[in-house]
Amino acid sequence: MTEHGFTLFDTEIGRCGIAWGDHGLVALQLPERDESRTRARLIRRCPQAREATPPPDVRDAIEAIIALLRGEPRDLSAVALDMDGVPIFDRRVYEVARTIMPGMTLSYGEISARLGAPGLAREVGQALGRNPFPIVVPCHRVLAAGGKLGGFSAPGGSSTKQRMLELEGVSLEPPPPAQQTLEL
Repeated sequence: MTEHGFTLFDTEIGRCGIAWGDHGLVALQLPERDESRTRARLIRRCPQAREATPPPDVRDAIEAIIALLRGEPRDLSAVALDMDGVPIFDRRVYEVARTIMPGMTLSYGEISARLGAPGLAREVGQALGRNPFPIVVPCHRVLAAGGKLGGFSAPGGSSTKQRMLELEGVSLEPPPPAQQTLEL
């Protein structure tokens, strides 16, 4: 029988939750309005999990997530994820998203093109909206066309997405207008 556990931990964006099993992380929960809501949402998503001390690999992932959300570039692409029950298309989207390094972004359309499925930007967005592993599968690094922020299904919505990107050094402010010179 598989043992599942979870714990909560503090980050720059608030108290997050993480759940794991024998084959890696099964869920990561971004902060809700308060700790009890974060815990409750994680338990609803992972009813088989019990609050526990995380094993070394999960502790390492937590430390890397905390550092990343402090603005330290960290590569989380080696963190093991339990994709049991995750649809194949979503898995493929998550694989591409995991290649986006801190401080970088891709658009939904660019991900669909990398999948060899141009025109599926909406489906990419839906897959990322179902992402059970935010931060580790960095859906916050995926933008709408034209560099627009786009939606974010996590608690706090787009403002949480923007804050996470800012912590990674991504500026979404529009560029200053071009200086025009007049020839006399």
